Amino acid sequence: MPRRSLRRTATLATLTAAALIGAGGIANAQVAAPRIVVKDGLTQPVFSYKDAIREHVYVESPIDSDHDGKRDRVSVDIVRPKESDRGLKVPVVMDASPYYDNAGRGNESERKTYDAAGNPVKFPLYYDNYFVPRGYAFLAVDMIGTTRSDGCPTSGGAPDVLGAKAVVDWLNGRAKAYRPDGSTVRAGWSTGRTGMIGKSYDGTLANGVAATGVRGLETIVPISAISSWYDYSRMNGVKYWTDEQPWLADYVDTDPAAKCAAVRAELDQGEDDATGNYNAYWSESNYRHGTVGNVGDVRASVFAFHGVNDLNVKTDHFSRWWQGLAERGVTRKVWLSQRGHVDPFDTRREEWVATLHQWFDHELHKIRNDALREPRADIETGPDQWITQRDWPSPGTRTLTLRPDQDGSLGTERGRGTATYTDAPGPRGQGHSEGDLVADPTTAKPYRLAYVSGPVPATARISGTPSAQLKVKLDKPTANLTALLVDYGEDTRVDYLGSGGGIETLATESCHGESTPADDACYKQTRTKTVTSPVNVIGRGWLDAQNHRSLSDPRPLTPGKYYGVRWQTLSQDYVVKKGHRLALVVAGTDADYTTETPTGAQVTVDLAGSSVRIPVIADAPDVSALIAPETRESWRGPVNVVLPRQPRTFY
Repeated sequence: MPRRSLRRTATLATLTAAALIGAGGIANAQVAAPRIVVKDGLTQPVFSYKDAIREHVYVESPIDSDHDGKRDRVSVDIVRPKESDRGLKVPVVMDASPYYDNAGRGNESERKTYDAAGNPVKFPLYYDNYFVPRGYAFLAVDMIGTTRSDGCPTSGGAPDVLGAKAVVDWLNGRAKAYRPDGSTVRAGWSTGRTGMIGKSYDGTLANGVAATGVRGLETIVPISAISSWYDYSRMNGVKYWTDEQPWLADYVDTDPAAKCAAVRAELDQGEDDATGNYNAYWSESNYRHGTVGNVGDVRASVFAFHGVNDLNVKTDHFSRWWQGLAERGVTRKVWLSQRGHVDPFDTRREEWVATLHQWFDHELHKIRNDALREPRADIETGPDQWITQRDWPSPGTRTLTLRPDQDGSLGTERGRGTATYTDAPGPRGQGHSEGDLVADPTTAKPYRLAYVSGPVPATARISGTPSAQLKVKLDKPTANLTALLVDYGEDTRVDYLGSGGGIETLATESCHGESTPADDACYKQTRTKTVTSPVNVIGRGWLDAQNHRSLSDPRPLTPGKYYGVRWQTLSQDYVVKKGHRLALVVAGTDADYTTETPTGAQVTVDLAGSSVRIPVIADAPDVSALIAPETRESWRGPVNVVLPRQPRTFY
């Protein structure tokens, strides 16, 4: 079926006029007031998408990000039922994004398009096609410094967040907006109730705006979203990328480079790549405990989605945000998939659209339905294998503590002896790849230590955030430390490291919503990509040893002195199959996911003071029974391992 053909996923109910015949045969038409139609707890598609009002306005923000002496204006493209000009008040679904004229949105990288008069014609993604007929307005908001908005982007800083917040304020009568001709405009058609949604940077803006505590933002749906930009750029002083902040600001800004050069220079200085440490600059873009936003101020409900194998926006963003929401008692829901940086629309499409519809109806139209009666968490435990549970991490999780020993085993007994490795360059000069680090685990290698358990006697599930604790001595003031929790065992898993992050895009389409010739509701379908392999990295964690005390108070280590260092790996939800083996790999600089230079330090590990703590769910009354005594002489493990580096995506 042609991509741009008109399709409808439901019959459009029409609002009719009741003709009353008066005396003398004169017809008096009395038009029924437009109204939202609800059936079985869900809004129905009774409003014409084709005839919807399409307009754009400029909302005044409180920020002058480009230092030109004027407040930045935020460009807002709107599509809403035409009945909202006849008394119908509607809530808003809003996607604020920096990507509308560069990377595009969604798996098909859609961009906005406009007619000759500058009015919006095409809105990326399906949100407009699906929700406008059901009595919502959809707003596609250009983040400050991008597309048609004023100002300069700041990679998560105050202008990014406060510009989007200003739109929520305008919808609730607290901010000014202007038409293209300069006249002021109010959102009299809006109930003020707003839900922000989006993936990656878009979902990040939703987190940031919610963290300001703005009134009128009723719910957010952050998909693979950042909750602290320090954690996006680095972990415990170890950098994932160099010049990340100014680079990303330049990427999303399609204006001439000179316009925001001074702002990017400020970002470059503030991020402090020379040390990788946390400082006041990073507090501005920390939405959990920052100067602009704080999780303690969140009023909106939260429906989050994250891939537990997302190595772009890593799982610590979700898990720490989720923990803060739980501590505050925020109404919340989560889906966790086994994929990488992938949208739920391309993961579990039909279920996602139905659940999102129910959620928005409950939170924005205030319709009584089952949105909050269903289990809080949907978890993918294997390829297309989903379970539900009442929270995450899984209730009933217990801690399994495993300890390395001088014979190379990983068990529940306290370890003996010491072991040494060197934070040395690999073949590419930047440390060693994950494949190098996990290959041939029973053979000693100078750049890593590997400790392997016996076969797991029963299937168990990891749910939560593992942590590594090491007692180390260095011959230099610092070293880069890598800890990997590894599953050795043949299995078919989601191919999250391959292109697509665990999905394959098909030629066939499915449609969700109504279409026009310029903006259809049909998108390519996907299917899960899997890979069968003998090894999988479950947990990853990195630490610059000088940050062993505090990210904001780094202190070089005294060479020759032992220190206790502890750090969390990325959060995970993962099933370890019966007969598989768990391993702890300790190494220096990771060449795949960090940009650090090996220090050359020799690292000595006191095994008696070292362990890894793993949150597990198992039937065994004693979780230590999950690990059998090691019989190393009969097992070697995979000798050659190739683990692709997960591609970085922005859509």
